[in-house]
Amino acid sequence: MQREYFPDHTPIDGWFYDLHIPALSELGTPYVLTEYGILDDGKIHTEQIQKLIDTVHEAGGGVIVVPRGTYMTGSLFFKQGVHLYVSEGGVLKGSADICDYEIRTTRIEGESCLYFTALINADGVDGFTMCGPGTIDGNGLRSWKAFWLRRTWNPACTNKDEQRPRLVYLSHSKNVLVAQLHLINSHFWTNHIYKCDHVKFLGCDIFSPAAPVKAPSTDAIDIDACTDVLVKNCYMEVNDDAVVLKGGKGPWADSAAENGPNERILVEDCEYGFCHGCLTCGSESVHDRNIFIRRIRVREGKNLLWLKMRPDTPQHYEYITVEAVEGRIENFLNINPWTQFFDLKGRQDMPVSVADHIRIADCRCECGTYFQVKKEETQYLLSDFTLENLHIRAKQNGFTEDAIRNLSVTNVTVEEG
Repeated sequence: MQREYFPDHTPIDGWFYDLHIPALSELGTPYVLTEYGILDDGKIHTEQIQKLIDTVHEAGGGVIVVPRGTYMTGSLFFKQGVHLYVSEGGVLKGSADICDYEIRTTRIEGESCLYFTALINADGVDGFTMCGPGTIDGNGLRSWKAFWLRRTWNPACTNKDEQRPRLVYLSHSKNVLVAQLHLINSHFWTNHIYKCDHVKFLGCDIFSPAAPVKAPSTDAIDIDACTDVLVKNCYMEVNDDAVVLKGGKGPWADSAAENGPNERILVEDCEYGFCHGCLTCGSESVHDRNIFIRRIRVREGKNLLWLKMRPDTPQHYEYITVEAVEGRIENFLNINPWTQFFDLKGRQDMPVSVADHIRIADCRCECGTYFQVKKEETQYLLSDFTLENLHIRAKQNGFTEDAIRNLSVTNVTVEEG
């Protein structure tokens, strides 16, 4: 195999090429829900399922098996050595009642605080696998309706005002595999990984609707201060961003131990349905380096590469490559100030952010706007961008050469109309 490299020429490690998905028989002793009195009966079985997880952990490990049928639960906490397998026709379905989700100190929207836990939680585990052809269904419709209802009388309502659980939250963990599952209808963010390394999402179907009821802020995969992440052969269609890089926010975010960079992130061979951003840096992000997204198809996306530049947060986005994209995009490249919940918290100077060594190549796309980039050098500096081998059909070009320092443009065709 020819050696490949991340954008700063760091070799792509062999770990990224290991696409093995274990069979159920490889995950240890199976513990089938129905054999422990957990039935497809419409009742909430949180306590019984958690007890089974604890039992498996104490016995030295194994795999929780969700058989055919629908099994209801609130927040679950997986432990070292305990895996999850959802069988064909099996559904692990979240409660629609927020009271079935524990409140614990967790990571949410760029800070650590008390908040509701996710449906599936794992912290400090090594070698966790959740896979199978079945479905994990967040059952978020009631909370989506409640969010939009609240917005009718309080337009400034935030995600923390209308509390909702995430579908999957994995923290301080490594060697994690999420494979082949249907991860759908999350109340809030679908997958959130924090301070993790060596995490793979392989062949997953990640979905939340944009109609008839919009599923607010149901990002497909939030990568928060993580290293070595592979997203491959996934389908993502969500009513917010698809792959989002986070890591902290605030005027001193770059010096807080709870925050951190995202490095060596590879997204490839994926298909996107509707989403707000195919690859989004921000709005809670301090340092993203060696990000590579390639060979993707987009049916309907609002932004291909979206760099959200927060004027209240020091940010550095560097060595990002977007390559071999086909499809329909509203904004091909979007770089603008992001001022939602702006707060300098008493800091007198505004930290200046940087985005550099960004490459977009070998793409054929239909766009609303090709170049949606605002020059705002009092807030951020853009430099060393490369645009090459692009064939774009756009309603608006929008290109301004002076928006980016040291901009290289080679073999770029933009047809307007």
